[in-house]
Amino acid sequence: MHVRLHTLLILCLTFTQSGCMFPSHHWGDWNDSQLLPTIQKLMKGYNRYLRPNFNEGPVEIGMSLDIASIDAISEINMDYTATIFLRQRWRDSRLVFPGNESVSVDGRLVSLLWIPDTFIPDSKRSFLHDVTVENRLIRIFSNGTVLYALRITATIACNMDLTKYPMDRQVCTLQLESWGYNLQDVVFYWTRGNDSVKGLDILRLAQYSVESYYTSVSEAVYETGNYPKLVLHFALRRNVLFFILETYVPSVLLVVLSWVSFWISQSSVPARTCIGVTTVLTMTTLMMGARTSLPNANCFIKAIDVYLGICFTFIFGALLEYACAHFYTVQHQTIEDLHRDLLRELNESSGNGSIPIVSSTQPNHSVEISSAAEEPTEQSVNSDIKNNAGSKENMSGRGCGLSSVKDASRRAASIFVVENPHNIDRHARTVFPTAFLFVNILYWLYYLFL
Repeated sequence: MHVRLHTLLILCLTFTQSGCMFPSHHWGDWNDSQLLPTIQKLMKGYNRYLRPNFNEGPVEIGMSLDIASIDAISEINMDYTATIFLRQRWRDSRLVFPGNESVSVDGRLVSLLWIPDTFIPDSKRSFLHDVTVENRLIRIFSNGTVLYALRITATIACNMDLTKYPMDRQVCTLQLESWGYNLQDVVFYWTRGNDSVKGLDILRLAQYSVESYYTSVSEAVYETGNYPKLVLHFALRRNVLFFILETYVPSVLLVVLSWVSFWISQSSVPARTCIGVTTVLTMTTLMMGARTSLPNANCFIKAIDVYLGICFTFIFGALLEYACAHFYTVQHQTIEDLHRDLLRELNESSGNGSIPIVSSTQPNHSVEISSAAEEPTEQSVNSDIKNNAGSKENMSGRGCGLSSVKDASRRAASIFVVENPHNIDRHARTVFPTAFLFVNILYWLYYLFL
């Protein structure tokens, strides 16, 4: 056994020394001078505090975006939260190495390189994802081009016009600027124009749909100078179907429910009052619930507020209609009771030969029937006429003015006199639906097409 182990050891040493297992000329092909450059060689003499092309011209930095998601759009705070992949490219002649390959560097070595100081000016809150490590990518190409990518989530302000809510269309922006380098040091550009932005076409949102987007290049002017600026504009159209089912349809049903009282007898006071009050309170609750997710700003009169106000007006008008109809019904019954009592008294007094004085209900007519003999009555009337003749001549001018005022007041009062109170309900059954349909046509034409 010992002899076999000794023989095997001698054979292994012989093969190793003679190079049978790993010939020496293979190692010579991969010496240190021909290996791909390591980060130590690239960083030799590199100053990360100086930008590329220092004292030679501005650095051109190309930008591209991938919109991973738009998590939330808040009308109260007027902002949106988005997760984006930001990619930046620039050329650094200090990082040129021979060959046509590229080197992917660990993202934690970003502190060894010069990188642009890009920031989002409208950002309220933002953070860099760090699970399981910081989501950074650094790739160096042989011609010195550096690709720097990172994944960030930011809450960005968006000024919204809510006058047509929920039929509104919002245009939000995503701006990229340089914090410290002005246009003499850094120039921003989109790498492929509008195609530099990916992900918006396939994005699905809860209340919105992406209608269109485009990119632009501009400059930001501050007191300290002019700085490069890239802007992504995207238009969001709100999906109105949700609000139709949640707000508009219940509002219409409440208005129609308030019209049911027009077919209920006016004598059913509890039933009609209950329908009117219930619909008014329900509409008030619906109006308060529709405003909970919106900013309490007086400068915005939203389309949904207008529609809820219209529905509330019609519901309250139906309640007032019953109040008017009930008032005239009671008044009409009172007049009928008065006529009935007068007729009863007339029938009772006809047996005694005396006729009571009866005043007509018409404003311009009055009938007086005396219970005495005709001759004394005529004599008293003639004597009154003779005694008052002089006074009538003196007061003729003023009497004409008073009579004209009385006639005008009687004509105005006759307008509000309703002969049959039940006609109020009959007219309301036609007027209320027709007016509501007409207002709806105007409302939807204005907010959808104007």
